[in-house]
Amino acid sequence: MALGTMTWGGDTDAEEAASQLVAFVDAGGTLVDTADIYGEGESERVLGSLLGDLVPRDDVVLATKAVAKRTDGPFGGGASRGALLTALDGSLKRLGTDHIDLWQLHAWDDCVPLAETLSALEYAVTSGKVRYVGVSNYAGWQLATAATGTSALAPIVSTQVEYSLLERGVDREVVPAAAHHGIGLLPWAPLGRGVLTGKYRTGTPADSRGANSAYAGYVEHHRTDRAARIVQAVATAADGLGTSPLAVALAWVRDRPGVVAPVVGARDTGQLTGSLTAEGITLPPAIRSALDDVSAIEVGYPERWPR
Repeated sequence: MALGTMTWGGDTDAEEAASQLVAFVDAGGTLVDTADIYGEGESERVLGSLLGDLVPRDDVVLATKAVAKRTDGPFGGGASRGALLTALDGSLKRLGTDHIDLWQLHAWDDCVPLAETLSALEYAVTSGKVRYVGVSNYAGWQLATAATGTSALAPIVSTQVEYSLLERGVDREVVPAAAHHGIGLLPWAPLGRGVLTGKYRTGTPADSRGANSAYAGYVEHHRTDRAARIVQAVATAADGLGTSPLAVALAWVRDRPGVVAPVVGARDTGQLTGSLTAEGITLPPAIRSALDDVSAIEVGYPERWPR
């Protein structure tokens, strides 16, 4: 698993963030993911304040992102060379480190020539400020175009996409493109924005994201009739295995072809510990096949041609 920090510096304060980071590293976790836009930079600041004294910097694979707009002005966002390198310097300062292990483009930018964007990635790597580069939320053609446009000095090594039993759209083109180019998948929202835990089966818990006006729409996206059928199948599988729906959902996406590590975020350390228990779960072939079937999406021409 990878540890997501989108709520750090906001709903998750520094003390709780420290507790989560220690629990994650103690459990053997290494990849910690943030972004310059999370909490307008507060997530990076909180994470940076914990590295060194609480957890050795070299014990984590530090990942962050750029591109999303953060400030006004000519270099306030986007994938231009100027904006990216300005964002990189800002992330390094907030994180309190001299290098980032995995620097990711948060989104595709139609307004900037791809060659310019990729030149910034190459500079970031050759300067020593970044070890590896990746992308996030790229469509299949975008991922393939970027992968073939990069130099050998800064190849795309990962793509972070929403991927779960409730969101399998990437199976059409992103997953095959990543496999062809040797790019690892980092699924975000592997629990279907929380819906796959089963917490919304009978209503909306008062302490859940679904009850928070800022996140209600984010959760409602996956509260559909199709989702309800999938959640029921996950709950049935969990009962049969003597584990939680959360563990079943995470184990399913963790073991999908090409997946490197699902990125899990948590409200508190107890919730994170529950997610980490999925590491010990192996889904029997019959259950995996049943979950594949109930969550299947239509994939046809031209993605799977000829049949």
